[in-house]
Amino acid sequence: MISMKFRILISYLIVSLLPISSVAADVYAYSDNNTVIGAVKSYRTKGGESLIELARRFKLGFNEITEANPKLDPFVPGDDAIVAVPTAWILPDLQSYNGIVINLSEMRLYFFPEKKKSSVMTFPIGIGSEGKETPQGTFKIVEKTIKPSWHVPESISKERPELPKVVPPGPDNPLGSHAMRLSERTVLIHGTNRPYAVGRKASHGCIRMYPEDIPKLFEMVPVNSKVTIVRQPVKVGRVNDRVFIEIHKDNEVTMNYFNEAVRLLVKKRLLQSVDKEKMITALREKKGLPIDISN
Repeated sequence: MISMKFRILISYLIVSLLPISSVAADVYAYSDNNTVIGAVKSYRTKGGESLIELARRFKLGFNEITEANPKLDPFVPGDDAIVAVPTAWILPDLQSYNGIVINLSEMRLYFFPEKKKSSVMTFPIGIGSEGKETPQGTFKIVEKTIKPSWHVPESISKERPELPKVVPPGPDNPLGSHAMRLSERTVLIHGTNRPYAVGRKASHGCIRMYPEDIPKLFEMVPVNSKVTIVRQPVKVGRVNDRVFIEIHKDNEVTMNYFNEAVRLLVKKRLLQSVDKEKMITALREKKGLPIDISN
């Protein structure tokens, strides 16, 4: 029987060696009556594919594809398995959308281009681990660097004294090819030399992106752009007269998910359009994708 460590090693190697796509990021339109973007798809596995491998192929984080497929082994789902591909998202709940919006609960970044009103692009991310959480709040991009050097923080030097004080650009640099520093200066949005960490809580507070995604975002985001970081495990949206809910597992929050769902539905004047049993099922399953709960 294949050991779990061997499965993880093989999956990590597969993801690290995947070809980098040059296709531009998808652009989605939204409006007050249409706050669900993208579409959920399905995929039939073949050739020993892992969910880690499929996550990167479909521009998802590891968390998203495993939440949507709780009955599948993420490392060996098996040939001919039907995989739900959760490439649909409800926009986070904000008064207005501009610049970068990061929802820690779903480990996803949204970018709202100033020159393309009512349009959004979205990318999976990795975030800070327990005790080293990515901070919430409103910030700005204060610096952009191509081929950044990594000045090893003192906290990491204590954990890994073998590291040099500065790691130059290259394959061993955890910042990847591009980095954008926030006004909270210890936090950066950057690439990574560990793409399997996207969709995981594995950093010291920084926001990691796939190597093929960070150059696209870097090119589009000007210095002084607004960055809003929130933690919203419960999201509610609509597509015309249909109501959707999206629930993410987030151990960092203590809120009552049911109460939060009701609060959002009341706020958006959608509660009367909801089937309560459908909502309770979605809250229980926490699949991390938009579920139609209309009555």
